[in-house]
Amino acid sequence: MSQTTYAVTCHNLSKRYDAREGIVAALGEVSFRVRHGEFVCLVGPSGCGKTTLLKLLAGLLQPSSGVLQFDDNPEDGRLPNALVFQEHGLFPWMKILDNVAFGLEMQGVNRPKRHTLARDFLGQVGLAAFANHYPHQLSVGMRQRAAIARAFLSDPRLLLMDEPFSALDAQSKLVMQEELLRIWKDHQKTVVYVTHDIEEAVLLGDRVLVMSGRPGRIQAEFVVPTTRPRDMRNRNHPDVQELSWRIWKNIEADVRHNLALPDTEATASA
Repeated sequence: MSQTTYAVTCHNLSKRYDAREGIVAALGEVSFRVRHGEFVCLVGPSGCGKTTLLKLLAGLLQPSSGVLQFDDNPEDGRLPNALVFQEHGLFPWMKILDNVAFGLEMQGVNRPKRHTLARDFLGQVGLAAFANHYPHQLSVGMRQRAAIARAFLSDPRLLLMDEPFSALDAQSKLVMQEELLRIWKDHQKTVVYVTHDIEEAVLLGDRVLVMSGRPGRIQAEFVVPTTRPRDMRNRNHPDVQELSWRIWKNIEADVRHNLALPDTEATASA
């Protein structure tokens, strides 16, 4: 029987900052693992350390303590990770084709080959006709599609996504969630996805890690019960609705505290 290998292992990971008022603990003793090809969502209220954790995984920050381990081959020529942010992050001076091909350029892929691969991927995300446009000539949703195409095409060992659809309107967000599910199904990348949206986390993820508190910690972990492939119809599944409710109850007190609202359970028991 083969042993499970993990793309990412975090053990007692913490992050502290030096601030004017003293040491600020942003993240406290976070431990979890992500299997190869798994889609893991991080959900929690503002200020619980979700983005800090993502930056630690990306190597943009160094942990104050704890162990962060990646099971990868640094000699295979692939990028260690790729990030997709709330804003698309495309280079405004580059055409969409060159933006999507940028990760391959960083890997030393020659121009004709990377352009061929980028054109093919643009076709997969419905942007083939916009290869020679600049980012400002595209809608917000189209730019985000291009950013996702760039991330997947670069073939990273780990794909990190920080609320990539939060700037979209409700209808565009639904479409982009389905697009992401379709692309991920075809390419099976290891994904860590940060979101405030509980329904989004349950729709997209294999597991949902629930963060709360200051410093932020993982308070609960849930396996999403619905099978893949998924689409919008899964939102109405009773198991999905029950799971969404359980996740909400794990973070409700923190959300109310952030808004200076009374805790409903504390009020009810008074």
